[in-house]
Amino acid sequence: MDTSAGSEKAEQLEIIEAGPAKAGGARPLLFIHGAFAGAWCWAEHFLPYFGEQGFRACAVSLSGHGGSPGRERLDWLSIGDYVRDLEQAVATVGGDPILVGHSMGGFVVQKYLERATAPGVVLMASVPPQGLLSASVALAYSNPGLFADVNSMMHRGRASLASLQHALFATPVAVDKLQAYYRKMQPESQRAMWDMTFFNLPQPRRERCPPILVLGAERDVLVPPSEAEQVARYYGTEAETFPGMGHVMMLEAGWQKVADRIIEWLRAGKLDRA
Repeated sequence: MDTSAGSEKAEQLEIIEAGPAKAGGARPLLFIHGAFAGAWCWAEHFLPYFGEQGFRACAVSLSGHGGSPGRERLDWLSIGDYVRDLEQAVATVGGDPILVGHSMGGFVVQKYLERATAPGVVLMASVPPQGLLSASVALAYSNPGLFADVNSMMHRGRASLASLQHALFATPVAVDKLQAYYRKMQPESQRAMWDMTFFNLPQPRRERCPPILVLGAERDVLVPPSEAEQVARYYGTEAETFPGMGHVMMLEAGWQKVADRIIEWLRAGKLDRA
């Protein structure tokens, strides 16, 4: 299995990849990360696992994230900029990939569908079309300390390890691993966050909706299951909620159950073949 990073030119987005170069006719998968993260969040479990299952699995770092350019102008980056990143990544990966978006990445995928289409979409703990406002207000009232730490992460890239554990994971994470994740995390664009709250919500009449799988996590405090249900209702489907899991489903102890469900869905709908 080959794992590599795309960096042919200075301004090219970071795309990391695992799996066979020619996946025997299997359609590629393109994973899009959430806020404060980068393509790295898919590299520990999902990319190698999907690669072992015969998929060409790719993950992009949006502008200003991970190894992609633009960190110096992060706060000026909009959801529209991230959608253009996704368009570039789709063209770079080729093969008309299935799109898998997590949290903010799921929101970016929804906005992408206003301009383009995809053979299939998976939305994991995705920000709903209605935006961040209801979840943000709920968190501010239910856990003001965590709400403050999340805002600190957005502005300064700082939060306590205890808050990181509580916000992202339902199961305990070893301190050394939690510290490794913390070092990779970063601030998020304030403009993009405002876009997801008020200014650039999905427009239903513009979207070209492919088959969509909506996944939520029972113990997600950032995008609770009720938000996943909003996403599902919006797209005329039903949300599937994984018990005992937190927000970062691709890094949780039960990540393989999530990956297997995605593979099962792809194969049942024959979406895994180009």
